Amino acid sequence: MRTTTQDDTAALIRAASELYIDDPAAMDVLSDLDRRLREPLRLAIAGMVKAGKSTLLNAMLGERLAPTDAGECTRVVTWYRYSATPTITLHPYDGPPRRMPIHREEGRLVLELGDISPEETAWIDVGWPSTGLRDLILIDTPGIASLSKDVSARSTEFLVPETEPSSADAIVYLMRHMHASDLKFLESFRDTAAGASQTVNAVAVLSRADEIGAGRIDSLLSAGKVARRYERDGELAALSLGVVPVAGLLAESARTMREDEFSSFQELASLDRKAREALMISADRFVRPADSTSLSEDVRRRLLSRFGIFGVRLASALIRTGATDSTQLSEQLVQQSGLNELQQFIRLQFRTRAAALKVRGVLDALQTLLRDSPRPGTETIVGGVERIYASAHTLRELSLLARARSSDLPLSRSDATEAERIIGGEGPSASARLGLPDSATQSELREKVEELLARWRRLSASPIAERATVEVARQVIRSLEEVASEVALSTPGPTDVVLAGGPLQSAAERAEEESQEG
Repeated sequence: MRTTTQDDTAALIRAASELYIDDPAAMDVLSDLDRRLREPLRLAIAGMVKAGKSTLLNAMLGERLAPTDAGECTRVVTWYRYSATPTITLHPYDGPPRRMPIHREEGRLVLELGDISPEETAWIDVGWPSTGLRDLILIDTPGIASLSKDVSARSTEFLVPETEPSSADAIVYLMRHMHASDLKFLESFRDTAAGASQTVNAVAVLSRADEIGAGRIDSLLSAGKVARRYERDGELAALSLGVVPVAGLLAESARTMREDEFSSFQELASLDRKAREALMISADRFVRPADSTSLSEDVRRRLLSRFGIFGVRLASALIRTGATDSTQLSEQLVQQSGLNELQQFIRLQFRTRAAALKVRGVLDALQTLLRDSPRPGTETIVGGVERIYASAHTLRELSLLARARSSDLPLSRSDATEAERIIGGEGPSASARLGLPDSATQSELREKVEELLARWRRLSASPIAERATVEVARQVIRSLEEVASEVALSTPGPTDVVLAGGPLQSAAERAEEESQEG
């Protein structure tokens, strides 16, 4: 009977529960680990104050749920998970959880702490019937490096605790510019969240990307060049899987656009060029009294608040070039905002690796419990954890990917680049690993994987290859064999890796199961 790494990890949690049945604190930890293993991927949104975290979260959901003002709730860690009916639960540090009223103003959710201060609040849990939360838990965190040490400490304690693994499986880290504080935090998250597997499980977002080009229509192109330069930075490349520029305010407003806003943009687009350019020359000029448009100053001020001067200019230009209704304009604005690229990145790098990332986090936390509270019988469980780490190829891939990002692999430059791609550096799909377009045919995939397998097997068998090189080559070969299984290519040699409770589930079997579940 074949079992997955999740099955094996769940079995270890059950075994540990039998040993710690008389320890309420340990049982709470194990119960949380069991729930974490079964629930969707935990993706935290982090960054410095005013980086646009809550705005980006709203854009990803397509709803204005997270508070974006400077209210007290922005100083509390807030979880957003799927629920058939809306619920909001406040979890204080002391005392039982309590339900909070559900109240919305202008479409945005209002979180009211009542008689409890942010300092007394551990976290807030928001259950919401949003399709975007069905296979992803989003966690909004207070600003890093806040002027308030207490506010900054809440994010730090949650994401990079000193004595235990992080509660987040992966992180979207927002930064307006690369700062030493950003690098320091990402390094702490890697060291804390990755644990024994040393995984790179973060993506950096160049937020408020429209500001880089001073709100010009080509601002995202300028931001893209900056993002590529940051990606090549040695320090950041070791801490993040990539850098994506996003105009978060535009993305949020585009996904929640109203018909009256579309009508306002239509009027702006209908102005003659000279009047339009004079009105939109700056944010300050846009909200001044003007005879060239019938839009009131209040209407223009609300447009500016919602879309920014970049969004106002872009929306007007898109209508002039063919957007005929609010749906078309919304879709084109979202495309221009960079949000689609970020969501695609999250899908490829995190959601498709959700099982491995969750297993890694759970095993690290289980190891911490066993180390801090040892008792007779835990040696067997410790051994089980070590066997999963040693034999689960998905975890070894993540570890090797982190090594590739943080230090040079014992390969030539071209081989190291190819190895990083094959183990999933550009995404875990077969085409991405093989360096082929998504449109590649099965025949092209089979031909490419056969070619790469032959080359890497020759490299691993070379009598002059160093031991470290051979070890990396063997892991690359194992990844190629997984791809071969996906594209139905029969390859010689064993392709199953034995885990604590049985052989590793093949990629094809996982794909079949996922399609049945979907």
